[in-house]
Amino acid sequence: MKVFEELKARGLLAQLTDEEEIRELINNGKATFYIGFDPTADSLHVGHFMALCLMKRLQMAGNRPIALIGGGTGMIGDPSGRSDLRTMMTTENIDHNCECFKKQMSRFIEFGEGKAMMVNNADWLRDLNYIEFIRDIGVHFSVNRMLTAECYKQRMEKGLSFLEFNYMIMQSFDFLQLYEKYGCNMQFGGDDQWSNMLGGTELIRRKLGKDAYAMTITLLLNSEGKKMGKTQKGAVWLDPNKTSPFEFYQYWRNVSDADVLKCMRMLTFLPIEQIDEMNRWEGSQLNQAKEILAYELTNLVHGEEEAQKAQESARRLFSGGAFAGGADGTDFEMPVCELKESDFQDGTIDILGVLVKAGLTASRSEARRAVEQGGVTVENEKVSDIKTVYQPEHFAGKGIVVRRGKKNYKRVLIK
Repeated sequence: MKVFEELKARGLLAQLTDEEEIRELINNGKATFYIGFDPTADSLHVGHFMALCLMKRLQMAGNRPIALIGGGTGMIGDPSGRSDLRTMMTTENIDHNCECFKKQMSRFIEFGEGKAMMVNNADWLRDLNYIEFIRDIGVHFSVNRMLTAECYKQRMEKGLSFLEFNYMIMQSFDFLQLYEKYGCNMQFGGDDQWSNMLGGTELIRRKLGKDAYAMTITLLLNSEGKKMGKTQKGAVWLDPNKTSPFEFYQYWRNVSDADVLKCMRMLTFLPIEQIDEMNRWEGSQLNQAKEILAYELTNLVHGEEEAQKAQESARRLFSGGAFAGGADGTDFEMPVCELKESDFQDGTIDILGVLVKAGLTASRSEARRAVEQGGVTVENEKVSDIKTVYQPEHFAGKGIVVRRGKKNYKRVLIK
């Protein structure tokens, strides 16, 4: 099975400008393609995961990826999928985030001479001459047509700033620049980027009389139609300092039965035939599938050692085993909360305070309900009294493991 057919079988393809041409280019390793990443944070997150995996697949098939970092467009902010104006970022913030992105992307794609490239659109956007730009580029865009784009229609009711209105033109200009500088003939992105991507192919046709192509990949949605990659605490990050390997593993281990095989098809590099065999799995076998999914993705992002540690920790936790460490003397990985002296009042902290400090509940009232409903354990012992208190010595050394429900754990230590 060639790469285009595999992408199709995995359910990754959404909209394409010319299916036959795109198939021909990527199956024969003739595509120089780009995907854009606006540096709105200092880490990539699960929302970027699909794009990174696509870049890896296509590079493995002989195509050349360009990772375009939006050091210029990031100063405007993409209105796609937004109901409000994005927070304005400083140049220093954006440049710092760009550096963080490159480090994380290197786990997925191979940069170097004749291999993948990383380009920053700040190189041509930040010093544009406005009059020259709107005369040379703006003349090719119809405002009437732009306003029919879904990304703008969603914002018209609440108000669309002129700043954001420029985003489509900027992204289209990116494609033109990459075509001229590096021979980039294809752009990939999320399905919500379709209007912006068509703007780029049309601009290249009008300015250069050349063909360029665009393809969107399916958005990663759960069975309820909601974007995946968020928890109660916010985004699931690829940076281990923001989302630990254990938390990352647990996120995928806890996907619903209805979503596990779809995630496996779209995100892992397991053979499609192996995944298809799992279609018949049910009951406890689906838990095994979730373990496979969580391990494969944690390995991809954090490496084999971290994936093994996370899996061993999760198995031990689910089996209700002890938490001191493994047979080889190593500690099990799990999220850690460090208490400070100021967290103790008169030398103690109650169970409600522990739950809130550990981030296992959002408030003391929520913590109270969790205890009263029998959903809290400390070191595998159920806590049923909301007045239970702990002294600093309880949290010494490796601390104690506090659990809320079946799947939320924290090791609580004292600094």
